[in-house]
Amino acid sequence: MFDKTYDAAAIEPRIRKVWQDADAFRAGAGAERDAEAYSIVIPPPNVTGSLHMGHALNNTLQDVLIRFERMRGKDVLWQPGTDHAGIATQMVVERQLAEAGEPSRREMGREKFLERVWAWKEQSGGAIKGQLDRLGASCDWSRERFTMDAGLSEAVLSVFVRLHKQGLIYRDKRLVNWDPKLLTAISDLEVEMKEVKGELVHFRYPLAGKTFDPEDPSTFVVVATTRPETMLGDTGVAVHPEDERFADVVGTKVVLPLFGREIEIVADPYSDPEKGSGAVKITPAHDFNDFEVGKRHKLEVINIFDEQADVRLAGNEAFLAGIDQDAVADLIKALEGLDRFAARKWVVAKMEEGGYIEKIEPHVHQVPFGDRGGVPIEPFLTDQWYVNAKRLAGPAMDAVRDGRTKFVPENWAKTYFDWMENIQPWCVSRQLWWGHQIPAWYGPDGKIFVERSEADVRRTADVHYGTSVTFAEREEALAAWEREDDGSIVLYRDEDVLDTWFSSALWPFSTLGWPERTPELRKYYPTSVLSTGFDIIFFWVARMMMMGMHFLNQEPFHTVYIHALVRDEKGAKMSKSKGNVVDPLELMDEFGADALRFTLAAMAAQGRDVKIAKARVQGYRNFATKLWNATRFADLNECRIDPNFDPSAVRATLSRWIMTEATRTGRQVTDAIEAYRFNDAAAAIYRFTWNTFCDWYLELVKPVLMGDDGAAKAEARVTTAFVIDEILKLLHPFMPFLTEELWAGTAERAGITRESLLVHARWPKAGFEDDDAAGEINFIVDLIASVRSVRAESNVPASVEAEIVVVGASADEEAWLVQHDAAIRRLARASAISVSDVAPANAAQAVVGNVVVCLPLEGIVDLAAERARLAKEVARLEKDIEKIDSRLSNPKFLEKAEAEKVEEQREKRAETEARLDKLKAAIGRLEPAA
Repeated sequence: MFDKTYDAAAIEPRIRKVWQDADAFRAGAGAERDAEAYSIVIPPPNVTGSLHMGHALNNTLQDVLIRFERMRGKDVLWQPGTDHAGIATQMVVERQLAEAGEPSRREMGREKFLERVWAWKEQSGGAIKGQLDRLGASCDWSRERFTMDAGLSEAVLSVFVRLHKQGLIYRDKRLVNWDPKLLTAISDLEVEMKEVKGELVHFRYPLAGKTFDPEDPSTFVVVATTRPETMLGDTGVAVHPEDERFADVVGTKVVLPLFGREIEIVADPYSDPEKGSGAVKITPAHDFNDFEVGKRHKLEVINIFDEQADVRLAGNEAFLAGIDQDAVADLIKALEGLDRFAARKWVVAKMEEGGYIEKIEPHVHQVPFGDRGGVPIEPFLTDQWYVNAKRLAGPAMDAVRDGRTKFVPENWAKTYFDWMENIQPWCVSRQLWWGHQIPAWYGPDGKIFVERSEADVRRTADVHYGTSVTFAEREEALAAWEREDDGSIVLYRDEDVLDTWFSSALWPFSTLGWPERTPELRKYYPTSVLSTGFDIIFFWVARMMMMGMHFLNQEPFHTVYIHALVRDEKGAKMSKSKGNVVDPLELMDEFGADALRFTLAAMAAQGRDVKIAKARVQGYRNFATKLWNATRFADLNECRIDPNFDPSAVRATLSRWIMTEATRTGRQVTDAIEAYRFNDAAAAIYRFTWNTFCDWYLELVKPVLMGDDGAAKAEARVTTAFVIDEILKLLHPFMPFLTEELWAGTAERAGITRESLLVHARWPKAGFEDDDAAGEINFIVDLIASVRSVRAESNVPASVEAEIVVVGASADEEAWLVQHDAAIRRLARASAISVSDVAPANAAQAVVGNVVVCLPLEGIVDLAAERARLAKEVARLEKDIEKIDSRLSNPKFLEKAEAEKVEEQREKRAETEARLDKLKAAIGRLEPAA
């Protein structure tokens, strides 16, 4: 017998072990012979990561697809793995070294430091795997990959070397996002914009050839900046070509105060005439936009910072060129080695002394911070390795344009194209030790050798130099190059590693064994669908498309499903600072993984963010309990599975109805999952299980189960058991633990052996349908539901039985009313049921199909008092709507309020209006008959 209560905490670990012991998630497990392949690669979470709500949503939706297609008999692979997370992992280990008082990584050396990182990875890394397992993710864990395992490292080497030999990877000096704390370039995704209270400083730059007079605007040009210290690297001033205010000075020069460099005024559309003075200072080495302006006008590029973002002017040839070095000796002495913020204060103070500041304004603006280092990033000019992404983008765009890969929702394709069509070179080098070390070696003549191994480099270098070569660390090699009369040729390897997105870009095929032509690669590539967030369309999706098309001449996936953001219950983005982060692990502790999974799926409407609330998860835990109790009720009434049951042989209208509705629900769930409408699929199975089966069928079938007609009872029992089986199958992708437990339990109670676990059972196919039976019972159900609604809205006491008068019934409908008289009276609290051609006086009315259902209320409720009560409530709701409309029509509210607050008001209005419509309808039912 089933336990009285549903206990997720006890069930879920037990079912996990059942699946594990059966190797249930192995690629191809449960597939039909010669089955079509279906594969998904998991977006690899960071090895340092922990399950957050975004992971929970994405992996739930992927698991729904995987379990669905597995049950449809396909040869399914869900390929799992983790990303080495270069910066994050290196920071974890460095922090541990510091806390333990051990030598730093530089003191320890690269080899020993990497040994420590690998040891940490083996002992503590990858905790998220267990958390995904707990969520029920049915990945083939036997095939788990890591972006730095031997096979994937081989793939990375092959791709880098091939692209270099094709001229698509090269070394260049460009601006990058530089983290002065971690001392590495970082990607745009690792940059977090924060609102900062700063100052907008307006400088007066004297026009060359004129005597500067702070009181005479004709002697200077005003430029405004939030970063005064960068004026040390200014090499131009830009004005808009159509700005008539500056027409006479374009092509002339201004003199930089403090050290006298003359820089040109150029006409460029980057300058906005509506902002500030209309003139903008150009510092190509320390601003991405300025860098592009500088390229267009061939301006000098002067880097004034070192890697720590400290000022370095002494010996800085670019800075010293063209200025009197003796005249700037004091300036260099004062600024040398200052950090950028101290230099800012010094520059502002000196400019103030010279009369070169027109004004200083408080200024709130967005500043880019490194998300790991936590300090403002510095646009920094440095040598890095780049991929020619523009050359790779064409075939990747064609795949989407031609429909070979589609985005769901399709509007995300525009985002993809917007970025791809304006794609910039991809910086793939990082100044870290943890990662794939770049396979490039440097010689004393500047020659760079890019090969897969030192052995390959040796052969190539021996030919190039005509003599044997040796290898050394960078410092040793540089020292050897400086020694005179030393005939040896020493090479050193590039110390940098590759951006983690580089190895992730190969994920769909490297995890399947490429560059070898493995059976898995032939079977499962291209993959079927990629499910991911919109924020990495650029960083991951586009790059996988480029690499897949370039190296396999085939798109890596046919569909890209872009899931929404998970927000808190009010629609606000989750953040630790707001204290509104919802932890999926805590929700699973309290309500179980199934309840969390169903909540996420039920709210995953395309194009709409998921608002997660504890109450919703609790509600779906109650749904699980409802199904548990219904199955237990069926078991107590001896409803047992019959392997030989023939649905087409049932005779009772009630049985034929519930099986028809099960078939229709199966079709709805199937269609919705195939269209990635997870919320519609969840809603369909929820509606059928809770409302149709539990609330209606079980209530309607109770008299049969408890009656004396043996044949009717036997049919009802086996039909009930059959429909529960159908529910378990349809619900399994969403609530796998509960359904697997009930699947085993119902078989045990029936004394039968299942052909397979539920995870491998066959998905329901379009089966039994009887439109006549469905029409009959649905009419009765709708009639009872309408009566209940009218009673509730009209304040009819629950203890009072009321007469039901049906107006306009057909002959069939009259017959149905007679046939189901007992059920209607029992479930609708009716004293009698009759049919009529006209509605009785003082009756509340509701339309059900082609008939009007009337409840005469004279003597049951005070009609006048009830109308007054409802009218008062209508007035209150109308006033609430007026207040909301006033707020939503207020430009100041719309401008200042956070987006989620505005959306909250709109949702509140819609809810209030729906309630208002119901009340008005209720008043209409109570109006005296004409």
